[in-house]
Amino acid sequence: MTIHIGARPGDIAETVLMPGDPLRAKWAAETFLDNPRSVNETRGMLGFTGTWRGQRVTIQGSGMGMPSLSIYANELIRDFGAKTLIRIGSCGAMQDSVNLRDVVIAMTASSLSTPSRGFFRELQFAPCADFGLLERAVAAARSKGVTPHVGGIYSADVFYDERPDLNEQMTRHGILAVEMEAAELYTVAARFGVRALAVLTVSDHLLRDGALPSAERERSFGEMVEIALEAAFD
Repeated sequence: MTIHIGARPGDIAETVLMPGDPLRAKWAAETFLDNPRSVNETRGMLGFTGTWRGQRVTIQGSGMGMPSLSIYANELIRDFGAKTLIRIGSCGAMQDSVNLRDVVIAMTASSLSTPSRGFFRELQFAPCADFGLLERAVAAARSKGVTPHVGGIYSADVFYDERPDLNEQMTRHGILAVEMEAAELYTVAARFGVRALAVLTVSDHLLRDGALPSAERERSFGEMVEIALEAAFD
């Protein structure tokens, strides 16, 4: 048990999927895991452990934004022995070639700052995914007839952004999508020598109007969860 995770020793699997929304963690656990059981309810940040094809998996909500994600990633790795952490969440497209419901697999994650910035001082650390996880996620997506977008994303500090100039530069430099957590996840994973990846579903678009209704999100997010699970295990 830690300050933010009420699980007991042995409750958390070595493989952890991390949606931002705790209710999405509950939905994913009930939909994709066999015999899921609640292992965390502290502060309403729900976590569940079950099995997928005989492999133990925990699905733990991370909250919104990098500071919240950082808390859960640090405790999952340091105190519960997590070895593979995969973010499953939504993102906003930043390229015309990326459409609603598309899957984005983040090779790198740019940011203005992260909670880990103080570690590096003047160094501009480049957070990136574990290549083995990324490679298997791409293969898993293609096996399902899904052509994922693979490349750089942007992890933002704010949801209601008022920097159109920055967004223009992100688009110009090929950033596929924006979300709020992956850069810190990749940094924490690198610090502890564990594997991390972000598999995302495009739920809205920054360059044109459009957003997925809730029913469509659930169907599309299911593909994302399956890709993440298949990527996690050899």
